[in-house]
Amino acid sequence: MFETLKNMFRVKDMKRRLLFVLGMILVIRIGSQLPVPGINRSFFKEWFESNSGDAFNFFDAFTGGSFTNMSIFALNITPYITSSIIMQLLTIAIPALEEMQRDGEEGRKKMTTITRYVTVGLALFESIAMSIGFGRQGLIPNINFFKGVMVVVCLTAGSAMLMWIGEQITDKGIGNGISIVLTVNIVSRIPADLTTLYENFIKGKSVARGILAAIIIAAIILAVVVLVLILNGAERRIPVQYSRKMVGRKMYGGQSTHIPLKVNTAGVIPVIFASSIMSFPSIIAQLTGHANGTGVFSEIIRGLSSNNWCNPRQLHYSWGLVVYIVLCVFFAYFYTSITFNPLEVADNIKKQGGFIPGYRPGKPTSDYLTGILNYIIFIGAVGLVIVCVIPFIFNGVFGANVSFGGTSIIIIVGVILETVKQIESQMIVRNYKGFLGR
Repeated sequence: MFETLKNMFRVKDMKRRLLFVLGMILVIRIGSQLPVPGINRSFFKEWFESNSGDAFNFFDAFTGGSFTNMSIFALNITPYITSSIIMQLLTIAIPALEEMQRDGEEGRKKMTTITRYVTVGLALFESIAMSIGFGRQGLIPNINFFKGVMVVVCLTAGSAMLMWIGEQITDKGIGNGISIVLTVNIVSRIPADLTTLYENFIKGKSVARGILAAIIIAAIILAVVVLVLILNGAERRIPVQYSRKMVGRKMYGGQSTHIPLKVNTAGVIPVIFASSIMSFPSIIAQLTGHANGTGVFSEIIRGLSSNNWCNPRQLHYSWGLVVYIVLCVFFAYFYTSITFNPLEVADNIKKQGGFIPGYRPGKPTSDYLTGILNYIIFIGAVGLVIVCVIPFIFNGVFGANVSFGGTSIIIIVGVILETVKQIESQMIVRNYKGFLGR
């Protein structure tokens, strides 16, 4: 990886692309500090800190602190992520969208355009909900129609601008634009989280206890990173043999290849789905002012909050962790089922004159792939759950209360590895161009 980055600085075009990405990152961080006009930032920050144990922590971690600052980028790219997931699900339900997705470059452009419109619509809906909810709680002083419209326009425009920046990074930078924007937001929260860990477990302690606490924290973070690396790199290779064909007077084919099935087939999507569903009721309760009440509804809201899980003094709230694990496993199977079709893969192998050794082409091959897929999806889902639950246990038992957890590490590591692959592929293309030019 370091050799790739070293070679990257030797190529003028790649160096220009990297500088462009750094410039866009600077714009993102500046925008994260620009407040929405008419917002009482200090009052809002105090209110957020008093409700830090609730679902807004998850949202703020993905926005890089923009939500806490109530900046113009407070919504960040979460509407774009949501719209992308919605469009992927709709392609299964709507044949026209499925056909559009298969229609080559032109179809993908149309899908991208629709995704943009859905993103703006979601951003508009979320900004209106936030404006009404926070306005009722006095977080937007002297709110009226025109002030509400101004807040909605600023939040929606900020989200649309980040979507545009992500696309520009993809086109003019080093690829993975939206993922890079999300990673920058998550990484920007790490110093604050490390400061929290230092103040809670190291500051004011004896030298021996401080060193021991630092070693334990570093060991947990390192263990999670190693697990994520193993999870991202693990794959099951299904051998495929292609029969030899006579074309004219020559024989073609006969080569052996394989189908790489990643153990973590769904990536971080199951975790995002599960966290979003668990957070949604708490966000609604916060916006309507019913989060800190008494009764069955408030108890359910507390159980859904990850900050109450694994707490030795409140173990009865850990039922939410069980629900979270079940949702992660369910969405791992669900998302893989809509993105990988064993029957279609088996038909393609059959059409190309291939077969999996020991299995006849067609349905037997499809059944074999389905069985293997179900097995590795379960392993991948268990791996995801382990990575995500370790920080929950640490937060609950020791009261760390940090936003930097398993989900963040999965995203950061995955984006870094994918970005390095993108850089390597672009470097290879430039080497081929230089060779052809000579």
